[in-house]
Amino acid sequence: MNISDNLRICRQSFRLPWVFIVVMLGLGVCDAEQGGGKAEVKKVTVKKVEVPLLLPYESDQLPVAEKEIDRRVQEVLKKQGVTAARTCSDEVFIRRVFLDVIGTLPTEREVLYFINSDDAERRAKLIDVLLEREEFVDYWTLKWCDLLRVKSEFPVNLWPNGVQAYHRWIRDAVSENRSYDVFVRQLLTSSGSNFRVPAVNFYRAVQGTEPEAIAEMVALTFMGVRTEYWSDTNRKELAGFFSQIAYKKTVEWKEEIVYLNPGSSRPLALVFPDRKKVIIPAGDDPRKVFADWLIRADNPWFSQSISNRVWYWLMGRGVIHEPDDIRPNNPISNPALLQYLQGELVASGYDLKHLFRLILNSRTYQQSCIPRSDHPYAAAYFAHYTMRRLDAEVLVDALNGFGNTREKYWSPIPEPFTFIPEDKRTITLSDGSITSQFLEMFGRPSRDKGYESERETNPTEFQRLYMLNSKDMHGRIGRSPMLRDIISRATKDRKATIRMVYLGILSRRPTDQETAMVLAHFRGAAGKAGLRSAVQDLAWALLNTKEFLYKH
Repeated sequence: MNISDNLRICRQSFRLPWVFIVVMLGLGVCDAEQGGGKAEVKKVTVKKVEVPLLLPYESDQLPVAEKEIDRRVQEVLKKQGVTAARTCSDEVFIRRVFLDVIGTLPTEREVLYFINSDDAERRAKLIDVLLEREEFVDYWTLKWCDLLRVKSEFPVNLWPNGVQAYHRWIRDAVSENRSYDVFVRQLLTSSGSNFRVPAVNFYRAVQGTEPEAIAEMVALTFMGVRTEYWSDTNRKELAGFFSQIAYKKTVEWKEEIVYLNPGSSRPLALVFPDRKKVIIPAGDDPRKVFADWLIRADNPWFSQSISNRVWYWLMGRGVIHEPDDIRPNNPISNPALLQYLQGELVASGYDLKHLFRLILNSRTYQQSCIPRSDHPYAAAYFAHYTMRRLDAEVLVDALNGFGNTREKYWSPIPEPFTFIPEDKRTITLSDGSITSQFLEMFGRPSRDKGYESERETNPTEFQRLYMLNSKDMHGRIGRSPMLRDIISRATKDRKATIRMVYLGILSRRPTDQETAMVLAHFRGAAGKAGLRSAVQDLAWALLNTKEFLYKH
C-alpha cells in the first residue's frame, strides 16, 4: 500500500454525514472556536442549530437522572439562551470514559459487553469499575507527576533516585485514595533526605531555592494562582512562610537534606494571602502554619483550585479557565457549579474519587461533543463535551497495543536507573526526563513549570506525516495481532470483517453508510493477499481519523 492509496481511502471511504465531518474532522464547532472565549456575560444573538439525531454518536435517551451538577449547568444555559447537546451514545461513552479515567482504550470484548447490556445502571457501574482498576492508578500518577514536576534532569534536577522515591510515594497516595488535604499537608511540611522522605522532593522540584521561587510554586500548584499578577508586597508576604527552608548535601551522591533553619530567635510576623495576620513563635515551622491555613474547610483558595482542576481534567476546560490562572479578572463561567463542587469535596473529606464520580455520572459529562447552539461561549458554559486530542502517552500506548510494538525510550542521564524495559507502558513512566521521539513530537509536557498548558495538544504537520506514512506506522499495520486475527477469521461475510476492524480501532460498529463505502473498496480485493491489503488500508485510514486521535 502506498501513500496515495491511503489518502484515497481516507477521502473516498469515509464521507460521513456532514455534521460529523464538521465536528469530528473540522474541530472548529466542537472545540477550537467555541472553546476559546472567556466566559463573559454579553448580549448575543443566538441561533439554535437544529440537526437530526446523529448515530452512532448521539442518543435520544437520557441514561442518567438529572444531578445537581446538571441543574446548575442548565440554569446558566437557560439564562444565556444556549441549547445543550444531546446525550452521547453508549459507543461514545465507553471510549470516552476509558480514556478520561484510565488513559486506556477499551477492548472489543469490553465494548460489546457494554453496548449489548440492558442494565439501566451500566454507565454508573462502569465508572465504579474503572475507578478501581490498576490503570487508574497509573494514569493519575502520571497526571500528578506532571503537576508536581517529577523529573531527573535540568531544570528540575531531582535525579533518578529522587524521582523513583517521589513517584512511588505519589503512586501510593493515588492507590489508597489519600485525602487531598492530607496529601498536600504532607508535601508542604516535609523535611529530611530526598531519598528517604520522598515528599521532600516537592521542595527540590522547583527552579530555585529562594523563598520567592518556592512560594510561586506553592501558589500555582495548590491555589491555582500565578503570583506574577500579584503585587511585590503580596509575593514577599507569601514567601515569608518558606523563608526558613534550608538545603544541605550529604556524602551520598545526589542526596540532599531539606530542613527547617530558624536562623533567628525572634517570632515571625506574617500575612496570609487573605490578608489575615499571624505571629509565629520562634522555633515553630511557618510551613505548618501555612498548611493549616490553606487546607481549612472555610478557605476557598484550596477547595476551589482542586475542584476546578478536576473539572478541567475530565471536561476539557475549567469553570475558571485556565485552571492554574485563577484571578479576579479571569471570570468564573458558572459560580454556582464551582461552589457546589467545592462543597461536595469538603463534605466528603477531600475525597477526589467522590468528585470524579459526581462529574462522570452527570448528564453534563455524558453529553455529545456535537453542539446544538452557535452561541460563542457554548463550550465555556459546558453546553457540550469538549473534544481534545489524546495525551501523547495515551496515544502511543494505544498504537503500540494495536501494532504489538514497543517504544524506544532514551534519557540524557547515562545511569542504570534510566533503563526502561521496552514492554513498559508509557503512562507508567516515572521520570519526565525519559522520553522518546514520539513523545517529543506529540507534545508531552516538559514538567519544567507545572502549567497545564505545558502539554501541547495542537496538531502539527510532522504528526500528520508520521501517522500517514512513517516507518513506525508501516510496522504497526504490518504486524498488528488484531489485524492478523481478523484476516485469519475472515469469511465471505465481508461486513463481519469490517465490523471487527471498527470495533478494534474506534470502539464502535460501522454505520450502514460506512459499511457500504468500505465494501466498495473491498470488491477489488482478490484472494488472501488482496483481503490483507484491503483490511490494512481500512485500519490505516481509521487510525488517521480524528475520531481515533481525539477524545470526543
